[in-house]
Amino acid sequence: MEIQTKDYTIQYDRATQTVTCSGSFRLSQVEEYAPIVDLLNEVADSCPNTVTLDLRKLEFLNSSGMNIVSKFVIKVRQQKNIQIAIKGSKQIPWQIKSLKNLQRLMPSLHLELEE
Repeated sequence: MEIQTKDYTIQYDRATQTVTCSGSFRLSQVEEYAPIVDLLNEVADSCPNTVTLDLRKLEFLNSSGMNIVSKFVIKVRQQKNIQIAIKGSKQIPWQIKSLKNLQRLMPSLHLELEE
């Protein structure tokens, strides 16, 4: 599964159970995030043992985008049988602060911030 626009790319690799996001999520309306939400919901509904959300190349995420990521983490938490890992980059300022907040939503979330 893949969504590719001029601003961002999001793809899901079933073999590695990894959702990779790159570019910038600067969409102005929550409705514009619908294709991304559909992809994330499909991933969660497929009930993999583990899901990795790789955000290391996501340079910008606005508040609407953060809301979408937060709802995905909550959906995964509610399923109880899925572990989630998030990969971020310390080189991208918003990730250091914002990604740590996701652990409040799901304490078992594994957060990995690379240099």
